[in-house]
Amino acid sequence: MKKSVVFTVALAFLLSTQMVQAAEYKVVHKNGIVLAMFGTTVEPALQGLLNIRDKMKKAYPETPVRFAFTSNIIRKIWQKRAADPAYIKAHPNIPPEILHVQGPLATIANFQDDGYDTLVVQPTHIAPAEEFLDLTAYVDALASIDTIKKKFKPFNKLVIGRPMLGTFGVEHPYAEDIKTAVRAMREDVDRARKNGAALVYMGHGNDHFPSGGSYLQFEHEMNKVYPDVKTVIGTVEGYPAVEQVLETLKRSGVKKVVIRAFMIVAGDHATNDMAGPEKDSWKSIFEKEGIEVLPYLHGMGENDRVADIFVRHAADAAADAGIVLK
Repeated sequence: MKKSVVFTVALAFLLSTQMVQAAEYKVVHKNGIVLAMFGTTVEPALQGLLNIRDKMKKAYPETPVRFAFTSNIIRKIWQKRAADPAYIKAHPNIPPEILHVQGPLATIANFQDDGYDTLVVQPTHIAPAEEFLDLTAYVDALASIDTIKKKFKPFNKLVIGRPMLGTFGVEHPYAEDIKTAVRAMREDVDRARKNGAALVYMGHGNDHFPSGGSYLQFEHEMNKVYPDVKTVIGTVEGYPAVEQVLETLKRSGVKKVVIRAFMIVAGDHATNDMAGPEKDSWKSIFEKEGIEVLPYLHGMGENDRVADIFVRHAADAAADAGIVLK
């Protein structure tokens, strides 16, 4: 009888231990969102990034949202500032997540280390060009990691959303994304119309990647939807360059323009290359040709309708992968 009791107790203990061990290895999927962006070191320009972050958090209050800056140089500058007590004291409103921002690989890894295995990486890029394709390569490579035991696989699902002007594919036609972006630009058209001016956008562009096609299709749609306000777009690098913009303005008889950076933040390119006092800035080039220039120094991310585009693109990427964001 005693042996039977001892055996029963031992068996119960063994089963309970196995149950605890099984519970310890039970996989619980947790979702997170990575907002991947080039970044900026210009403090006022951070508003564009923070606005997109706030919109995303409002849409999915139960899902953590973390920044990732793709620029190594910009991250190093913020790391230096974070270690400078004088800078911290002089800029108390800079969020810690900016001061200690990491790259996309580190941000994704930290999410995974914290137990989040289902991630949506949403870029804030404008066009599907070099930076977007590099980030896509990172995401696809990490998502392909497999393990012998499925429960130890680092990611349940890891997907990437579309840039503002869309990307190649049949599920979400890029032409529709461009039309959505055009509708989001109404406030810029109204500003130019109020000033009796044409609207000029300065995109970033790329010297060795044909991103100009997306920009030119966007320009075409802008002029079709808002025919009473001439819209012209150019890029800092690649085609169309400022020379093509100036040629179009002169051919159209434009004497006044509102210029705005076609970028998520109004950082160094906006304050210097576009509106700076140097003779090679767009403002100086246009003024030399007798064109009055009205700079608008705000990033596209500060436009709520633009911020909403990135929220929707993250939602599409999640839905396509069967991820439920809350």
